[in-house]
Amino acid sequence: MSDDPRTTHLTRRSYLTSGGALVGGGLLAGCTGGGDGSTATTSATSTTTDETTATADAPYTVSMAPMGDVTFEAVPETIFTRLTHLAGMAFALGRGDDVNALHAPDYYDALWNQFTPRLPGVELDWTGRYSSWTTSKEKLYELDSDVHLADPASVVALDDWDVADIAEIRDNVGPWFGNTLSDDHAEPPEAYADAYEYYTLWEQFEKVAQVFADEDKYDALAAIHDDVLDRVESPLPAEAERPSIVMGGFSDPAAPYVYNVDTPGFLTAHVRPFEPVDAFGDGVQSGSRVDMESLAEANPDVILVFGGLHPTYDMAEIRSSLEDDPVGATIPAVENGRIYPQGGRYQGPVLDLFQLEMTAKQLYPDVFGEWPEYVEGPYPELPESEQFFDRQRVADVINGEFRR
Repeated sequence: MSDDPRTTHLTRRSYLTSGGALVGGGLLAGCTGGGDGSTATTSATSTTTDETTATADAPYTVSMAPMGDVTFEAVPETIFTRLTHLAGMAFALGRGDDVNALHAPDYYDALWNQFTPRLPGVELDWTGRYSSWTTSKEKLYELDSDVHLADPASVVALDDWDVADIAEIRDNVGPWFGNTLSDDHAEPPEAYADAYEYYTLWEQFEKVAQVFADEDKYDALAAIHDDVLDRVESPLPAEAERPSIVMGGFSDPAAPYVYNVDTPGFLTAHVRPFEPVDAFGDGVQSGSRVDMESLAEANPDVILVFGGLHPTYDMAEIRSSLEDDPVGATIPAVENGRIYPQGGRYQGPVLDLFQLEMTAKQLYPDVFGEWPEYVEGPYPELPESEQFFDRQRVADVINGEFRR
């Protein structure tokens, strides 16, 4: 790889620094500190704002594993991300347009914009951003981001990356701040094993809000999330009476990829509160591809289709493909028309609110009200009495136009 960006860039971003150097090979994310969830010393943004920029008493420090303590001299402006749970956190804080990179930007722009029509005055455009699933040091120098909302433990697993590269980008461009392996509590690489901790989606969001000195927005959205959880924790049917579920990607209905619905981690944050029954149990590893016979043997009462809300998905075609298959037609979910769309696995906090609402109605219509028939278009416009949260309130928080 070319050395030119490293020799010309040096450490010009002196106003954004991470705390300390590599220690003995490392806190390998490139920071000192224990990653123990200590609170950053930031000042909050105004709670009655109108296009107000968040500010903080600098320097301030935010701690999260595996980075440890990360010190900021100013609130970051430009934002690199890889996965959409972190891009979605920036979006929730009104910083979606400051994201310069994410995985499959055009795909996720289209998916997120199936939800924004239900949030008055909220707009998002991720089209044409850098697609960052695989990346290079040269590209990160070129993007010149103030902060990298990405997990260094996942980046170091990429080809041509090691812990020294992580430290170089931290020192010469901007700090790392992200946690990906909390998605399903996967084992971290050996270099990060002692520094790693797992967080819920909302615990991680709180720390990201501290990075952007926007704790008031986090508090407001977390209060809405708490209200939604209180609502969905209504008495559920006994386990024997709960539907069995298959959750997966059905772009090829005859050979879907299926994912566990009851494992720890934020990938199931919108399903786990409903104490689901996984139709495959422990019989299939999450992310495996199965054939129609295996799907029929699992015999699910409900099929949840990840990406089903995306404009490129044809829910009508998925349903008809399963109905027309002689094996698929015997599956209870197919027989009873219980094939429902979902959004994304790497959901940010705003999508989590919508997906809790939709999953409640899809699994327990007798308790939470029925999910409307969905074929295409944005997230359905539910009657206000059927909504789990105030859309205007969420929009006002994102746009910084709210009172605490």
